[in-house]
Amino acid sequence: MYREMEKERIITIVNEFLINEFEIDAGDIQNNAPLKETLGLDSLDYIDLVVIIESNFGVKLGEADFKKMITFDDFYTAIQDRIEAKPMVS
Repeated sequence: MYREMEKERIITIVNEFLINEFEIDAGDIQNNAPLKETLGLDSLDYIDLVVIIESNFGVKLGEADFKKMITFDDFYTAIQDRIEAKPMVS
C-alpha cells in the first residue's frame, strides 16, 4: 500500500498535517525553503512530527534523519525513501 505512494501524494499529506497540526502558513512551505527555520519546531514538536509521519506513512524518521534535512524537498524525499525501503508484507 505505502510502497507505491508517489511523491506528490506524500507532499500533499505532509503539507496538510504541517498546516493543520503545526499551524505552518501554506505560503511558507516551498520545496527549497529551509525546513528547520520555516517550521521553528522545538524538540517536543519533532516528537509529534515523528509520530504523525509514522501514523500516516508507516515509517519512522529519527534524529539523524532530521539532521540531514535542509529543505522541505529533503523531508519529502526522506519519507519517500523510507517508504520504498520498507519490506513488503504479504
